[in-house]
Amino acid sequence: MTRKQRILVIDDERDLVELIRLNLQRNGYEVLYAHDGKVGLEIARKHLPDLIILDLMMPGLTGQEVATRLKGDSQTTAIPLLMLTARSEETDIIVGLSLGADDYVSKPFSMKVLLARVAAVLRRKSSVEQTQPILNSGPMVIDQARHEITLKGKPINLTPTEFKLLTALANARGRVLSRDQLTDRVMGNGVFVTDRAIDVHVTAVRRKLGEFQWMVHTVRGVGYRLLEAKDQVA
Repeated sequence: MTRKQRILVIDDERDLVELIRLNLQRNGYEVLYAHDGKVGLEIARKHLPDLIILDLMMPGLTGQEVATRLKGDSQTTAIPLLMLTARSEETDIIVGLSLGADDYVSKPFSMKVLLARVAAVLRRKSSVEQTQPILNSGPMVIDQARHEITLKGKPINLTPTEFKLLTALANARGRVLSRDQLTDRVMGNGVFVTDRAIDVHVTAVRRKLGEFQWMVHTVRGVGYRLLEAKDQVA
């Protein structure tokens, strides 16, 4: 039998957690849950879920701190995060994305919307590039089958969304991809995100690339492209 996909819900609102748990289970998921960040971290490290639904605003260990620790741990960094934000303001959404979230849902939300977002994130996670499993771009090597990226032989720690962003740019072979094109390839078709969402992910990727951040080149007014050499200019 195929293993059920495991989802961890971390939120201090007990009634909401129970509602989410029931709906996820009805849709065939295995559900773990925690009502505070500390316990949530322990469960995540012990059970390694396929997806974590994380409330951004919690007392004690906040969702922001939980996300930072998850993404800073090699054991849990690749687990996709679906953030629950208390408000729909752009600043709250950007905070969640900058912490490594792969998607977000603003409270209050429709359970159908949450289930659709969960399915979309898990679908992106499970989709593996079948063609050209190894991509070479200058000092960067992308192993799509193993979900690994190295720079001059040294691995870099990326979230699933950041990995997809670099892979999309590498597959473009130097062509410029607009923000809309990157959103479709990284987040999925029909997913609504703010105009700045891709920019937030690009900033995070550049930070992790360190001295090689020049590889992700901004084409002003158009989008982004991946450079193979530092002196390569559009």
